[in-house]
Amino acid sequence: MINNTLSGLYLSLAASLWWGIIGVIYFKFVSFATPIELVAHRTIWTAFFLLITTFFFSKWNVFFKVVENKKNLFLLFLSGSLVMTNWLTWLYAVSINRLVDASLGYFIFPIFSIFFGIVFFKESYNKKKIFSVILVFFSIIYLILYYKTLPWIGLTVAITFSLYGLIRKKLNIDSDVALLIETLLLTPFAILAFYYLVKTDLNIFSLNEIKLSFYLLWTGPITLIPLYLYAKGFQLAGIGPASMIFFVTPTSQFLLGILLYEETLDIHKLFSFLIIWIAIFIYLNELRKE
Repeated sequence: MINNTLSGLYLSLAASLWWGIIGVIYFKFVSFATPIELVAHRTIWTAFFLLITTFFFSKWNVFFKVVENKKNLFLLFLSGSLVMTNWLTWLYAVSINRLVDASLGYFIFPIFSIFFGIVFFKESYNKKKIFSVILVFFSIIYLILYYKTLPWIGLTVAITFSLYGLIRKKLNIDSDVALLIETLLLTPFAILAFYYLVKTDLNIFSLNEIKLSFYLLWTGPITLIPLYLYAKGFQLAGIGPASMIFFVTPTSQFLLGILLYEETLDIHKLFSFLIIWIAIFIYLNELRKE
């Protein structure tokens, strides 16, 4: 039992570091392509590689059982749209050196998940969880009042990812099968987006750019490898420990933004982050007790 938990923690840590470091460096490297093209490739190639893994692991019975239910298809289309919006926002932030703002979203998404769970699913709560939600909203209001603008990158990342997680939790479908259906449902839109880029001569992926096109093929594996690691870690270690380990991801993104990509962090953003970190500490402490 202890060995399983440790293995799960290691796998969760590997996934979180992959998302927080390898994923950032890779998508920063391929930011010669527009965020729209990267999302299109990420959708198409993720679907392609998941088709292969579904064959390999013989999970077609699970796949067809899910797609036979129209409600499942609607919810997966909705969750797929949310994750595509999440990807697009995050990739845009990476391309314009706003990684710190994007990391804000992944720091606060669990707190948003608590809020949405209480509002939409009548999930249990206590005073400390409510206090953590209030702290996050206070930090956001502080940023709005000081900068006189909405921190839309962090908010979009947090809201889309937290709603995505709630829908996935409601469906309770294997993560790889669910992502396959999501990306298959959205692949026609990704192809249309790529067609538009080709018609307007904004695409990178082409026979004339073999080397650059090869780099873009890796959007699929870069997305899927940490997903499998985290799903396995989640299974072995449990929701609480895996969720705690996940905070390595935004922490890594935050540090990369400051130390490697030299993004600015003024005193007001730092104050906002400190408030959010206090909220996270409260959240993790309550999660530990469950």
